Amino acid sequence: MLNRLLVEIARQQTNGRFTYSIVVVDNDDQQSARPVVAEFTAKFPVETVYCFEPRKNIALARNTVLEHARGDYIAFIDDDEFPVPEWLQMMLKTCEEYQAAGVLGPVRPHFEEPPPRWIIDGRFCERPEHPTGRVMDWEESRTGNVLFQRRILNGVPQAFNPEFGNGGEDKDFFMRMTQQGCVFRWCNEGVTYETVPPSRWERKYMLKRALLRGKNILKHPTGRARILATSVVAVPVYLVLLPPMLLLGQHRFMKYCIKFCDHLGRLLAFAGINPVSER
Repeated sequence: MLNRLLVEIARQQTNGRFTYSIVVVDNDDQQSARPVVAEFTAKFPVETVYCFEPRKNIALARNTVLEHARGDYIAFIDDDEFPVPEWLQMMLKTCEEYQAAGVLGPVRPHFEEPPPRWIIDGRFCERPEHPTGRVMDWEESRTGNVLFQRRILNGVPQAFNPEFGNGGEDKDFFMRMTQQGCVFRWCNEGVTYETVPPSRWERKYMLKRALLRGKNILKHPTGRARILATSVVAVPVYLVLLPPMLLLGQHRFMKYCIKFCDHLGRLLAFAGINPVSER
C-alpha cells in the first residue's frame, strides 16, 4: 500500500503552479518502510525523505513529519490511502480561493475484493462528504486527507500531543487550531481512496476500534461532563435496542453495536478500566 501511495504522489499534476516533496515517517520498529522508500526513490525523481520514529506513537510520528517537511503548505495522507492525480492541485486551489488555514478532502473506500453485503448496506467504510467551501467543525476533522498552511504552526510548541499516541491526535490538533481562530474548509474535489482489506470487515476490529475511540475522546479537556452524561444514557438504551436490531438485519445490528461500544469505551475509561490499548 505504501508503494502505491508513493507512486500516485509522484504522478501528481501541478500544471507548473507548485513543487512538492515527500516525507515518510516509519513508525515500525522493524523499519519495514525503508526498502519500499529506497526502491521508490531509485525509480522516481521526486525529492523524498525517509525518517524513523521508533517509539510507537502516532502523534510523535506526525510531529516528525512536521520537523522534516518543507514549503508553505503541508499535506497529510495515510499510508493505506492513495490520491487522484489532481489531489494536491485541487486542495491548494480551494485553500487559496477561500483563504483558509487548511482544507480537508474525501476519503473513499477502495475494496480490492468484494466485501460482505452487510458492509455495503451499512456503509461502514464510507465517510461524510460536503460541498466544497463548507467550514469544518473540529470534531469532524481528521488528518487522513488534509492540506494546511505551515504558518498556522507558528508559536505552537508541539502540533500533535503525544498523549494521543494510539489515536485521536488529529481531533485534538484541529480543536486547538480552531480555538486559535483557524478556519478549515472542505474540498470535495481533493479525493483520496483508502484501501479496505478483509481484516477491517471483521466485527472484532470494528468493535475494538469503537472502544478505543470512546476511550480517547475523554482525553480532550473540554466537554467531558456532557460527553459522559450522554454516554450514561446511551449505553442502556443501545443495549436494549440490540436484540430487535438483529432482527432487522446484520448491518443495523452492527451499527448499534458500534454505537454501544463507542459510549461504553468512554464510561470504562472514566472508571479507570482500559478495554483496549490499540486498534
